[in-house]
Amino acid sequence: MNKTLALVTAGLALAAFATTAPAHENHVAKPKGAAELAPEQKPWGIVGKPGAVKRTIDIAMADDMTFTPSVIEVREGDTLRLRLKNKGKDLHELVLGTTAEIEAHAAMMKKFPGMEHDEPWMAHVLPGRTGELVWTFNRAGDFDFACLVKDHYELGMAGRVRVLPAAGKS
Repeated sequence: MNKTLALVTAGLALAAFATTAPAHENHVAKPKGAAELAPEQKPWGIVGKPGAVKRTIDIAMADDMTFTPSVIEVREGDTLRLRLKNKGKDLHELVLGTTAEIEAHAAMMKKFPGMEHDEPWMAHVLPGRTGELVWTFNRAGDFDFACLVKDHYELGMAGRVRVLPAAGKS
């Protein structure tokens, strides 16, 4: 009886630990052959495939809270590589989104300044380094990009992506 009780207690303790142990999808090993999740369609587009890149746009990020260029014009359906060069001494990032998404994310970052995130529509670039993201702009319209590092957005570190309708569309 004592052996059975000990085994049941150990089993319950192991099950309790397994259900309360923290997990994060970026830190969990995928089983061999596990399918990748389908890319998430966003109002401003979808993650692009590097082999589909039509052009690369270099964007400089600076400590005077600017992106250069701050306005980008593309055609609907274009897949671009945005190559981000941090020319400053501070961490900068580029986050793509709608105005509402950018503002909501900025408000969340103010509440939780240490929040970490890693999505295909954002890239963090250390001082003096280069980063990139590949994005397919498959929806026409005006979209935003911004640096949401502490106070950078509020100081004006933002830009615009103008996605023109695909040729032949109006």
